[in-house]
Amino acid sequence: EPGLVLDRLNDFLEPHGLFFPVDVSTSSRATIGGMAGNNSVGARSIRYGHMVDNVSGIDAVLADGECVHFHSGTPSVTEGRLPDLFARMQALYAREREEIDKRFPRVARNVAGYNLNRLGRTDSNLADLLVGSEGTLAWFQTLDLDLQPIPPHKLVGVCHFPTFAAAMESVQAIVALDPTAVELIDRTVIDLAQENVEFSTAMDSFVRGDPAALLIVEFAGEDRGDQLRRLKSLEEVMGDLGYPGSVVRAEEPALQRAIWSVRKAALNIVMSMKGDGKPISFVEDCAVPLGNLAEYTARLTEVFSKHGTTGTWYAHASVGCLHVRPVLNLKEDADVAKLRSIAEEAHQLVREFKGSHSGEHGDGLVRSEFLEPMLGSRITKAFGEVKQSFDPDGRFNPGKIVDPPRMDDRSLLRFPAHYEPTQHEDALDWSAWGGFYRATEMCNNNGACRKFDSGVMCPSFRVTRDEQHLTRGRANALRLALTGQLESDALTSPEMYRTLELCVSCKACKRECPTGVDISRMKIEFLNRYRMRWGLGLRDRLIAYLPRYAPLAARMPWLSNMHNSALFRVWRRRLLGFATQRTMPAWRRDVFDSVSVHTPAEGPEVVLFADTFNRYFEPENLRAAVHVLEAMGYQVSTPMPADTPRPLCCGRTFLSSGLVGEARKEGQRVLDTLMPYVER
Repeated sequence: EPGLVLDRLNDFLEPHGLFFPVDVSTSSRATIGGMAGNNSVGARSIRYGHMVDNVSGIDAVLADGECVHFHSGTPSVTEGRLPDLFARMQALYAREREEIDKRFPRVARNVAGYNLNRLGRTDSNLADLLVGSEGTLAWFQTLDLDLQPIPPHKLVGVCHFPTFAAAMESVQAIVALDPTAVELIDRTVIDLAQENVEFSTAMDSFVRGDPAALLIVEFAGEDRGDQLRRLKSLEEVMGDLGYPGSVVRAEEPALQRAIWSVRKAALNIVMSMKGDGKPISFVEDCAVPLGNLAEYTARLTEVFSKHGTTGTWYAHASVGCLHVRPVLNLKEDADVAKLRSIAEEAHQLVREFKGSHSGEHGDGLVRSEFLEPMLGSRITKAFGEVKQSFDPDGRFNPGKIVDPPRMDDRSLLRFPAHYEPTQHEDALDWSAWGGFYRATEMCNNNGACRKFDSGVMCPSFRVTRDEQHLTRGRANALRLALTGQLESDALTSPEMYRTLELCVSCKACKRECPTGVDISRMKIEFLNRYRMRWGLGLRDRLIAYLPRYAPLAARMPWLSNMHNSALFRVWRRRLLGFATQRTMPAWRRDVFDSVSVHTPAEGPEVVLFADTFNRYFEPENLRAAVHVLEAMGYQVSTPMPADTPRPLCCGRTFLSSGLVGEARKEGQRVLDTLMPYVER
């Protein structure tokens, strides 16, 4: 079915020795229907082709509600619209065959418009028209996929280059070795990945020195000996090109996974740039003949420089299709104008090299208006006939491929002309991002938070499966509220509270989101403003001020722990909102007592901060810590503030309730208490 995620499909197929070979980098959340909709390709297209090469049939619903099975060959049915559609498309192809042969780009990557060129195949298949139609022709119900055997042996060589141009000039010689993939990572991606906690360790495992670009070259097949010979040939080719010793061999699966994890995350890595300038996708997947790749990239770089910007480069060097994103600030009118100019000049270059402006991501709102300059008016009129034949009332996804708007229409951009953040005084320091609203803009909607295959982001979404409780959903809700695109009081509304309520502040998003979106921190900022408007309820007060009343509660644990009894659990639920199924932490009489200095009296001094929860609920943890440190010969100090007998607190309970000011007070108490130890 179209909603099946690619990774889940391949996990199911793996025990059978099979896989679906269109391996897009977003495989953890890419659905089969979406991949068919834009005719996805993937890193190994040099071996396995496009999505259209791997889909043999589609069950779909037409705009009038008729269910049709599209498959290869002449329709066997005589009723319904299928025979008429088949006849129309055959007639259209016969009429426009010469124009199609003349105008369709002869490159390894082209998904522009509808796949009219495939109508001339011996065993014509109207499913080929639906693949890449971007939801404009029919509604997919099921898809028939062609599977491939999993290659038993894979080897990877990572080629290091001193310049980006050198990498581009070397691609043809490397492709001649018949690899399954040749993927590029440029200096920008390398730098950002090395700064990202999620990928820094992986980068250290295969990056040597300070390269300007890397080419990831994979060989796969039945014979390991043959793959080893090809890897050796790669080293020889690199030596002949003037770069001896520049190949890092990856023969172990673990290292190969680390390498591919970085490549798969390249898009999101480049989007982790802070600030208003972002790498923008609008000439991203242009494809040119491989022999023109070096010249094309050099001249496109000149276009970027002419307009005062640079671009990021990565992806499919093997087929002349590099993902390039110029860095622009689309909040500014000047950069919106640059968006238009760069697009027109880039597409002119692509036409000069007889390439395609759409190598794998489809046309959409960004490139559909450039179909006519690339393919001519006859072909674009033919696209209109296809649309009219399948969807005469224009119900399906209007504005894509046929009758498109201008790509620089401000109303279509993420930052429309009226985009303006509302003025608020931030409680936390967001200066690294340029403000709270800019931190929410770090979410680029890539959907990595929807993954289920690995990691833990996001635990609440994994339970509810509701976009509202997803990292992406929460960040966008905050961004829209902060920039005046929702109701005036949306930022502190009960609806926003419900959006963030189930965030458990685990910070998995900060680590696993490729752009570092930290919903836990954002929740604190939101709650601070929410409390200013609505105040604290009884439950929130009990949680927030727990460190303040903890010494008193611990003196009467028999009374304090009555809330765990069966009788009081019901009242606890009604009065405080704590679930009856949950046992609350039990107060202890044998609390951990801080003393100024533990024995032994000699040895290096260690300051042990005894937190509220361990002190009053699980004191054995702190006692064990002191015991271990003393056994190692340390002098253990558990500091107490001089002004009050109340123990130190980290302030976490206050932060969880949005009381940033109270948390700062606790932080200051810690600093004041620590100073004598620092001075010693």
